[in-house]
Amino acid sequence: MAETRVIVVGNEKGGAGKSTIAVHLVTALLYGGAKVAVIDLDLRQCTSMRFFENRRAWLENKKLPLPEPIQLRLSEDDIALAAAPESEQIERFEIAFARGLEEADFVLIDTPGGDTAISRLAHGRADLIVTPMNDSFVDFDMLGHVDPVTMELTTPSLYSQSVWEARKARAMSGQRQALDWVVLRNRLATTEARNRKRLEDRLTSLAKRVGFRMGPGLRDRVIYRELFPFGLTIADLSPQVRPVPVSLQHLAARQELRALMHSLGLSAYSGETLLAAQ
Repeated sequence: MAETRVIVVGNEKGGAGKSTIAVHLVTALLYGGAKVAVIDLDLRQCTSMRFFENRRAWLENKKLPLPEPIQLRLSEDDIALAAAPESEQIERFEIAFARGLEEADFVLIDTPGGDTAISRLAHGRADLIVTPMNDSFVDFDMLGHVDPVTMELTTPSLYSQSVWEARKARAMSGQRQALDWVVLRNRLATTEARNRKRLEDRLTSLAKRVGFRMGPGLRDRVIYRELFPFGLTIADLSPQVRPVPVSLQHLAARQELRALMHSLGLSAYSGETLLAAQ
């Protein structure tokens, strides 16, 4: 039996679309035939966990047999756990994580937009770290710092350094497969060409320095927000599942999801046949 793969969706900045990426990865993996366990470490927001709770309620109401992940909550009261000592949070994480390794092909961990003990621990357990960022220097600052006069890259950020440390620790532990880190330029928007080129150049320089790959993210599409209340993604849309009107833009969104899965090395679980047939 193949070992369970651990995917961590993370950075230390909110608003970059981590949970949107997380739920789309989960549903695509499910349609690819994988068993997926989900852990949401954003104890105050719990966006991913709430998404899949919405999914279960909607599917039960509509009596539809769509695939669902294994939801691994750290606590029945996440707000209380967020205020609890780090030792208790870590203990709860270890219990949930062990169950995920035992029951699933993939454990996907959605992390908060900040530095916490359990988020650092999760990064250290990852086989694949997926870091979405908005296409701006505001989000680039979460990865690296530039000189305000020359605009040249100066130093990696604390987050980049923490991932680098996780990679070194993994290598020293004797694991054969290296930690793969992919930065997604998410929610791409029309920006001034010179500024975009500057950003691309700094990302390329930083990628060589700290060792990540760059991949395509998901654009800022209305369909992603429209489907959230139902706990659905574009992978779910079919003639039987259409809670909102379907347009050609939704076909483009499916292509984006397919490209995302390929860039992460998950093409075997991309739901290619299902996505292409709908």
